[in-house]
Amino acid sequence: MTPKTLADPDIQAATQAWLKSVIIEYGICPFAKRELDRGSIHFSVNRDTTIEHCLLRLIDECERLDTELGIETTLVIYADAFAEFDDYLDFLEVAESLLSEQGYDGIYQLASFHPDYCFQGSDTDDAANYTNRSPYPMLHLLRESSLEQAIAAYPDPENIPQHNIELTRKLGLAKMQALLAACYSVS
Repeated sequence: MTPKTLADPDIQAATQAWLKSVIIEYGICPFAKRELDRGSIHFSVNRDTTIEHCLLRLIDECERLDTELGIETTLVIYADAFAEFDDYLDFLEVAESLLSEQGYDGIYQLASFHPDYCFQGSDTDDAANYTNRSPYPMLHLLRESSLEQAIAAYPDPENIPQHNIELTRKLGLAKMQALLAACYSVS
């Protein structure tokens, strides 16, 4: 679970710390460093608490990506909503349907992250869950065309998930917990 809710800049700082110290440092997403270095990741802190308003903001972020081509990807951070992982999964399902209904199939893709992320069939204390555990519930909006180009240029992209599972399990639960907890202390 996340600590008390902080100001938006602190939430963004914790998310950036997670991106740098976990996702990039350990190569969980081999494409993230380039975009962070280029300044093409948009961080959107969303304070809405109703599903309807969160969905409206998600579409706002899609529209931002439609018009601001210098933004490659967006992390929509839900600071005050979806603390319970099951509620988040319900929201994710609705969000994916909405993107499809709005004509964004093949344009944007959602990746999901949550402080209590647990892969189906996995134990909650499996370190591999930390490939998708983040300081706050969030949706990652990715441009599908850019993702396809990055994957095409990357050797052996189909083994990224297995590599991440093996890496996080090798690092161990205590290490992964400490890495995530340290992200909150930057704010």
